[in-house]
Amino acid sequence: MTNSKSDTNSAKVRDDAHVKIFDTTLRDGEQAPGFSMSTDAKLIVARALQALNVDIIEAGFAAASPGDAAAVQTIASEIEGPVIGSLARLNRSDIEAAARAIEPAAKRRIHTFIGTSPLHRDAKLKMSKDEILKQIAEVVAFARTACDDVEFSPEDAIRTEREYLIEAVEAAIEAGASTINIPDTVGYTTSEEITDLFRYLTENAKGAERVTFSVHCHDDLGMAVANSLAAVRGGARQIECAINGIGERAGNCSMEEAVMALATRRDFFNLSTQIDTTKIFAASTALARVTHNPIPRNKAVVGKNAFAHEAGIHQHGVLADKRTYEIMDAESVGMPSNSIVLGKHSGKHAVAARVKALGFNVSKQKIEDIFPSFKRLADTCREVTDADLVRIVTGNAETDGRIGPWRMRKTELHVDFEDDTRPHARITMEHDNGERRTVTHEGEGPIDAAFAAVTAIADVPGHIFSLDLNHIAAEGVVRAEAVIEVEGQHYSGNAEEVDIADAAVAAFVAAVNQAAAIRAGAGAVSEKAAS
Repeated sequence: MTNSKSDTNSAKVRDDAHVKIFDTTLRDGEQAPGFSMSTDAKLIVARALQALNVDIIEAGFAAASPGDAAAVQTIASEIEGPVIGSLARLNRSDIEAAARAIEPAAKRRIHTFIGTSPLHRDAKLKMSKDEILKQIAEVVAFARTACDDVEFSPEDAIRTEREYLIEAVEAAIEAGASTINIPDTVGYTTSEEITDLFRYLTENAKGAERVTFSVHCHDDLGMAVANSLAAVRGGARQIECAINGIGERAGNCSMEEAVMALATRRDFFNLSTQIDTTKIFAASTALARVTHNPIPRNKAVVGKNAFAHEAGIHQHGVLADKRTYEIMDAESVGMPSNSIVLGKHSGKHAVAARVKALGFNVSKQKIEDIFPSFKRLADTCREVTDADLVRIVTGNAETDGRIGPWRMRKTELHVDFEDDTRPHARITMEHDNGERRTVTHEGEGPIDAAFAAVTAIADVPGHIFSLDLNHIAAEGVVRAEAVIEVEGQHYSGNAEEVDIADAAVAAFVAAVNQAAAIRAGAGAVSEKAAS
């Protein structure tokens, strides 16, 4: 097999201050139960990775299935910038499949592996040490005839005898591998051990100066990010990771956490990546959307709580200077600015700041007057919403807990799979003045169509920022939380219904009501509220 293109990254110029980001969301990440992706979904994530400016995208495992090979080839054809790679077992047929799949890419990599630990040699491979070394030499050399950029991984390296591991590494380097990846396949190591191992390999392996050493850690004991950073301290200059830390079993090293650790503590590591960190949140939400796996609320860097504060002491500090309790700017990862969550732990400073942000010009005495009502409400719920706060400030407490003029009366969503008709929604809403309006609207999907109909009825221009739907089986209801964006401002709505479509639409109506009430009424009631 001959090389049909010149791989532009084949010339090795060591930059010891640069850590490459090898993203395996589309390969190791996708192998995790519940995270399988179609080719279209993979392409959405690949474009997010391209925007992030990752160094390498491991697009899949071409030999695993025709579908995976097609997905790798599609990404190789359409994504420019990063190196596009495919995983391959250490055999000729896998190497050939990988080479065919990545052939359209301008920059390509074949990543090949074989187990080297006693467990893998004896239980899985039934091969001797010498047989494995011979196969490494032969197949890595064969891979080099297909692609100038070859990465080799001794699977389960952490549980491989050091003397034998260095033999395997040297055999791969001699055969032409340009990257040596050391995987902690089962998430077993500790930070001290992996730092020492990388120092040992980089200082003792013959030809180490010609290659990039890489680390691939799993999170079985919750240490994948810490261990990856420890490996970097030992000489690794490539981190294999995944968006949101997805991957086999407990997952991989989280890309966003490793990148932001290096960026935030550059004073300690003296290293950098080429990642555009402002695209991190967009990539995280893109993955969550296409895999239907929401980002955990307490997820570091990208979780809803990452830059949110409820404790009164923390809120006071953040309002005075956000550096008191934040080591990163939310904007630096592409998230909206820090969030002051109003709840039972919140103090007057936070309430006053939120009231002002909602457009009310109120006095300190007004805050003193409404604060007991705020606390009473906060003791009964997890979070006091903007809608709740508007009701408290204005004294306009509707019996149905609603602010704004609109009530949902009827929802009809239609999807016709037998023809080319676009999904459409027919929504009926009633205004406080008794007027009923019905609008039918098309959309990319039924929920999108429903939102378009709601905004058309209420005459509130905007788009969906997020929609969270949770089915509470024990109660037989669906809880919905919608956040909409109107002219750069976010408004939220919550609803609880038996039917999922009704819950989504009701949440949209609540959010649109909040937008309408705040935009139209805040200024009008400011003088009254201040008095």
